[in-house]
Amino acid sequence: MLTLISLISIALIIGIDQLIKWIIVKNFEFKGSVPFIHIGDFEIINLSYHKNTGAAFSIFSGMQIFLIIVTSVFILAGIYAIVSGKVKRPILVASFSLIIGGGIGNLIDRIFRGFVVDYIEVRLFDFAVFNFADCCVIIGAVIFLLVYIFFDKSKKEQRIREEKNR
Repeated sequence: MLTLISLISIALIIGIDQLIKWIIVKNFEFKGSVPFIHIGDFEIINLSYHKNTGAAFSIFSGMQIFLIIVTSVFILAGIYAIVSGKVKRPILVASFSLIIGGGIGNLIDRIFRGFVVDYIEVRLFDFAVFNFADCCVIIGAVIFLLVYIFFDKSKKEQRIREEKNR
């Protein structure tokens, strides 16, 4: 049941991501930056249309084949981990679902557009332009790291046993 919920969640994330990107491409390509969240004249977040040929902060710019291969490997490994039952904890399944859904959303862009559509522009401070899929990947990765670092008792217990046996 958890696997089914995960696969449905992944599909929803992909659908939402692609719908938002379609709206952005159709409506913002020639508009520049449009205030989205603002207080008076003070812009906090704007919506705009950016073509990102790289990954986060435009690293690996122009290396589409490399990014497609690396993303595909991580997605396939994540799907395998969920479907095979290797990931059992619901919080970890949720984190994997966010990472996989966001990864597939950006992978679709890379394959069919040759770039990733980014549109969330933080104006409050100088920051990268990003999208919904990026948010899902980051949130999923943070959840995974928090669980792994702070709540994965089996790893901690194994380290303690190893230290006692020395």
